[in-house]
Amino acid sequence: MQPPAIRLPFIRLDREWVPSFQTYPFNLPVVRALETLHLHPAVTFLAGENGSGKSTLLEAAAVALGLNAEGGGHNIRFATRTSHSVLHSYLDLGLEGRRPPDGFFLRAESLYNLATEVEKRDRDGAFGGALAQAYGGRPLHEMSHGEAFTALFENRLSRPGVYLLDEPEAALSPARQLALLRTIHRMVRAGSQLVVATHSPILLAYPHAWIYGLGATGIVRTPYERTEAYRVTREFMADPGRVLDELLAEAET
Repeated sequence: MQPPAIRLPFIRLDREWVPSFQTYPFNLPVVRALETLHLHPAVTFLAGENGSGKSTLLEAAAVALGLNAEGGGHNIRFATRTSHSVLHSYLDLGLEGRRPPDGFFLRAESLYNLATEVEKRDRDGAFGGALAQAYGGRPLHEMSHGEAFTALFENRLSRPGVYLLDEPEAALSPARQLALLRTIHRMVRAGSQLVVATHSPILLAYPHAWIYGLGATGIVRTPYERTEAYRVTREFMADPGRVLDELLAEAET
């Protein structure tokens, strides 16, 4: 495996410039605890419960890298609704003025908006009508959500670069998540680096990676078998009847 020519070595919070750790987004546990988050040269996973701040941190890193807050590469700029925090202004990615050869920020929740923007740019001739070709040549809106995700990975994210992915499993069946693991491995072997926020125990199993658990205590390097995603899934699959009985009994009280 080869690291990309330029990679993100870390995500560091310039804590001395933070105006207050009592206001959003600096009051999030993950931000309050953030000093220097060292990144794996291949894949770094951010795992945590909803509201743990993993998407906020990933979004801020993407904006600090020069990517669009709603998703896309360096050549895409659009805003359906400006909602990202100011956190990016307080992050140091260790690039020292350099930029990776390619990059992309995937937000599962705003892929529809990105697909609309790609079609609009092609109609306007902004890139000679060739922008959609980078996404497979077929309009993403003509595919199912899962097919669009797959087309995105197999086409737009095929070049070496730094890719930030926010819950890429959101539209994928378990079988497609396994296929995504294969794609991720191909990307790594081609020299790409990925930072991925995920709940998926399938994706978290990728061996060439570090996993950081985000929670009330901040950020902790976590073995795969100790992640909540793995623990809960294993417990359920080991005895689904018992787990369901307990859950439904709680709902009836």
